[in-house]
Amino acid sequence: MAEAVAPVEPAILVAAFYRFAALEGLPQLRAELQALAAAQGVRGTVLLAAEGVNGTVAGPDAGVAAVLLRLRQLAGLERLEAKCSRANVQPFHRLKVRLKREIVTLGQPEVAPYLTSAVGTPVPPQRWDALIAHPDTLVIDTRNAYEVAIGTFAGAINPGTESFRDFPAWVERELKPLVAERQPKAIAMFCTGGIRCEKATAYLQQRGFDGVHHLQGGILRYLEEIPAERSSWCGECFVFDQRVALNHQLEPGEHSLCHACGLPLSPQDRQLASYAPGVSCRHCIGRFSDGDRARFAERQRQIEHARRRGEAHIGG
Repeated sequence: MAEAVAPVEPAILVAAFYRFAALEGLPQLRAELQALAAAQGVRGTVLLAAEGVNGTVAGPDAGVAAVLLRLRQLAGLERLEAKCSRANVQPFHRLKVRLKREIVTLGQPEVAPYLTSAVGTPVPPQRWDALIAHPDTLVIDTRNAYEVAIGTFAGAINPGTESFRDFPAWVERELKPLVAERQPKAIAMFCTGGIRCEKATAYLQQRGFDGVHHLQGGILRYLEEIPAERSSWCGECFVFDQRVALNHQLEPGEHSLCHACGLPLSPQDRQLASYAPGVSCRHCIGRFSDGDRARFAERQRQIEHARRRGEAHIGG
């Protein structure tokens, strides 16, 4: 009998990370990280701001480890954690290290999530389901509406925001009256990797809300640690790279991107008459001009031509 062949682990390591910390010397750090990652064959995006670091990078194990090691040598980032998964192909086209005002844009400069006292209570994945199952807990998905549409926790409130910058207005308009009506003992918030929900807790506490919690490590850490058979997660988790969305095994799922508008599409969406690969989908069928769609169609033609030649096209 032939021996079973062990499955080959995908070669590309993908690391998503963030940490709030008071950082200085950002232009020099940007140049150093750009050079280090490029030399190590690492691609992706790293955002640097006075409030901390946020990024997702991919490449050889040793290269990703070198980038994370350099970040952990900075004051305030010693305990930087990364959520790691694997990919068969490089999910990023290039490397970008950018300086920003905020590592995640809330538009509230007075919020200081790098102060431990400013944020809500972190809840590890092993305790998360018990918290959100409690009838006195208000569960809030702090992600964008298109992310929520492809997967979320059962019973979570969808604020319906188009960007995180819309969250404060939703809090004032809808969450305040809802909390006054229901009087929850806890507010539990979550997002993809933890960064948005953690910053959201700082904003809520600043606005006088009590009992504020966030999922430590976000959905990605939850999917990594909680077996699918006892999970309360439903659907797939959108990620901001070419994998589009991950299933409970942190593998690429069934969703793809519309290369016209950049929003995720389910297999059912791709069966609709509004879907033309690279040109339009149900999200954007009435959004672009005929001229735009003609340009998109030409780009798609070039992508398919490159694919037939076995080459990569940056637009694909």
